[in-house]
Amino acid sequence: MINLAENHSMNLSFTRIYAGEINKVLPFIQQLSMNKFTDAVLRERFVEMLEQPYECYTLYNDQELIGVFGLWFLTKHYAGKVCEPDHIIIKDAYRNKGVGKMLFDWIANYAKTKGCEAAEVNSYVTNHPSHKFYLNNGYHIIGYHFMQFF
Repeated sequence: MINLAENHSMNLSFTRIYAGEINKVLPFIQQLSMNKFTDAVLRERFVEMLEQPYECYTLYNDQELIGVFGLWFLTKHYAGKVCEPDHIIIKDAYRNKGVGKMLFDWIANYAKTKGCEAAEVNSYVTNHPSHKFYLNNGYHIIGYHFMQFF
């Protein structure tokens, strides 16, 4: 477990999770994906993701699980080695309390230790609070993310 921050009201830490612990994050991922997928589909995808350059973490306040996030590590021709924070979700009760800022500061420092030159994040077009957060924390809108499903 890695300590993220301590203050009078919170003792934040997180733990990297592995394939056998996926059930811990499923309720958060279901909330983020608006329950579009079954737990079985998400478990299968997470197992495959964990075999790629991907790391998944749970976020705690003391013993309470309050969030989840993932990190992809890849190289892109336009940015070099990149860390891509993914499926970041923090319980509503912990939002607007500095948790996200502390988390993204840690992610930036961690990514630098892995040789990353940039961080890149995707956000659903309807998730306006996340857009504001990213813009307030040094991210810039540089394009659109398009997807075609088969």
